[in-house]
Amino acid sequence: MYTVLSEKFSLVTEWINELRNVDVQQDRMRFRRNMQRIGEIAAFEISKGLETREVQITTPLDVIGSKEIAVQPVITTILRAGVPLFDGILNYFDKADCGFVAAYRKHDANDYFSIKQDYLTCPDLNGRPLIVADPMLATGASLVEAMKDLLTHGKPSQVHIVAAIASQQGAEVIRKAYPDAHLWVGVVDPALTSKGYITPGLGDAGDLSYGQKLQR
Repeated sequence: MYTVLSEKFSLVTEWINELRNVDVQQDRMRFRRNMQRIGEIAAFEISKGLETREVQITTPLDVIGSKEIAVQPVITTILRAGVPLFDGILNYFDKADCGFVAAYRKHDANDYFSIKQDYLTCPDLNGRPLIVADPMLATGASLVEAMKDLLTHGKPSQVHIVAAIASQQGAEVIRKAYPDAHLWVGVVDPALTSKGYITPGLGDAGDLSYGQKLQR
């Protein structure tokens, strides 16, 4: 199952426009903030489906019954490109625990790549909602590898995957690999290039957030 956050026009559409626009995206702070905003909207939507429990709140005038999240989620991301989207989700789920995966595309001389995953840290996931922030869901290969390792840390009660932009192919890969997960995407793009980049896409989210890197 997946939800496209820009299916109906909203501010999400405008934020995605700015993320894509070469005349705007060179403003790194604005790029990161737009990623955060999409994460915040996704977090708000995810919160509607979380398990709740009854609580009593004492106001200055009375005591009232209300609800709160029963079990705080675990929010994870794939370093480094996922950090701004992750920050947006964490802005709203500010009591959550967090996990991190270090994975990257290792390119050869022809710019083809394999997925390298070097590091993972994660709390116990048993019985807790898991939210994974991956801003650009292209082939889905790095996310599948990350999910395999994350799920060795327990069985979540729910799995939510948040992406700013997904390719149609990447979304289908995740739906088949994790049919019980809910995928939240800003927009779904129609295709991948022959080298596995989303088109029209937006470029390299990590470089646009933090600057270009040397590939070793």
